[in-house]
Amino acid sequence: MSARRAGGPKTGSSRGRKVRRIALWTTAGIAALAVTAGGLVYYRLNGNLSTFGSDGISKDRPDAASADAQGRVPVNLLLIGSDSRSGSNRDLGGGDDGGARSDTAILLHVYADHKHAVGVSIPRDSLVAIPSCLLPNKNWTKPQAGAMFNSAFSVGNTEQGNPACTQNTVEKLTGLRIDHTMVINFQGFADMTSAVGGVDVCLPKPVYEGDLNPNLGHRGKLLFEQGHQKISGQAALDYVRIRHGLGDGSDIGRTKRQQAFLSSLIKQVKSQGMNPVTLLPLADAVTKSLTVDESLGSAQKLVDFAMSLKDIDLHDIKFLTVPWRYQGERVALVHPDADQLWAALKADRTLDGQDASAGPAPADSPTAAPGQSTAPAKVDGTGIKVAVHNGTETAGLAGKAAATLEASGFTVTDRANAASHTHATTLVEYGPGEQAKAEQVAALFPGATLQAGSHAGISLTLGADYAAGNGTTAAPPPLPTGPLPTSVSQARSADDDTCSDLT
Repeated sequence: MSARRAGGPKTGSSRGRKVRRIALWTTAGIAALAVTAGGLVYYRLNGNLSTFGSDGISKDRPDAASADAQGRVPVNLLLIGSDSRSGSNRDLGGGDDGGARSDTAILLHVYADHKHAVGVSIPRDSLVAIPSCLLPNKNWTKPQAGAMFNSAFSVGNTEQGNPACTQNTVEKLTGLRIDHTMVINFQGFADMTSAVGGVDVCLPKPVYEGDLNPNLGHRGKLLFEQGHQKISGQAALDYVRIRHGLGDGSDIGRTKRQQAFLSSLIKQVKSQGMNPVTLLPLADAVTKSLTVDESLGSAQKLVDFAMSLKDIDLHDIKFLTVPWRYQGERVALVHPDADQLWAALKADRTLDGQDASAGPAPADSPTAAPGQSTAPAKVDGTGIKVAVHNGTETAGLAGKAAATLEASGFTVTDRANAASHTHATTLVEYGPGEQAKAEQVAALFPGATLQAGSHAGISLTLGADYAAGNGTTAAPPPLPTGPLPTSVSQARSADDDTCSDLT
């Protein structure tokens, strides 16, 4: 058969190759446009987001949580609801006087296994100790004893509030280190509920305008019918703010409804799929009204944090209020119940007394005998530089740790004694943007604590726990065990019916 003449009709094979090339370039072009569009969305969201400085965070803080045997660490997020009087918040019910108040505060503890989470509400009228806090003029206040909890957010009397002071107060109250703090105002809350298409709620009885605003002087029009309904925007904001006309009219009763609302909101978001495609519109709705700490200060970090929660089953997301009792018109925390709750969270134990940090040991990892270290995790430290410091009186530990690091590909830049020789726990400190690398280091030293710093670089400070693993000192004490008091263990699950346990 003769060859086809130049310019003659093309064969089916040639046409097929051309079609495939066109399809390939079309697909590549669409992908490039999608990436560019996604980048522009993140850029816009980053411009919307506000952060508060770390200069107001107390220097006297609880230790960061330790990593478990798999290198995982629990996360503590402080969520603050602000009723700032500035901007559009005034039209949504923020009031006419200046400043900002926090009527809602929830400490969310995400367990190291990222399979469980607990949100603990702290009543706004709780009597607590407020530590020294930074004012706008850069002076520090004197500590206050027996102050109302929500007054911490108002220290300095600014339109933005003082999230750093609230964070300091929660750390002092709980003994837990707060990893991230997030403040959302009225406008952001309303926009968020609209972005997800509304949230299912339940009312134990009809609610009228006069219930939302007792100063109205008459019942007013009907705001909510009794029973199940889907709400968003201003209606959702009214729902979580209703205090009078339901139950005993207290803030505690309102807190229960807020917990039910958050459970329903989480259920709605998860039903739509926990992925960037569904989360970005939600982020777009709230970033203009959101203030976060510097380490959470980008849209990408917010979405990444949300994505880290996607594998938590609704039944394993719990909400409760810290054990409390009335003290006159205020609220006092009940001891030792509250102390046991904080201790359980610090030990990463669930409300039924299980250790959420304990995961199945890798198949090739033998069980360690008391006083001996487990087999090092398999980690690739190529390109990661680490300075090693001995924080104990035991000689030779820096050299042993350096050898462990170098065997996994890390570059050890320094071997020296730490300024203090009384470190109980091994510490991995890291600079901005280096958390992932620090987690690689911590994976080689089970039980090590991760701590963010302001200076670049990663340093490993060895503590008595590392010395114990090398057979030189006693092992650290065991974690607390056993179930928590009924006041703590009876919590709402995110999959509970929205009409249950309301006042």
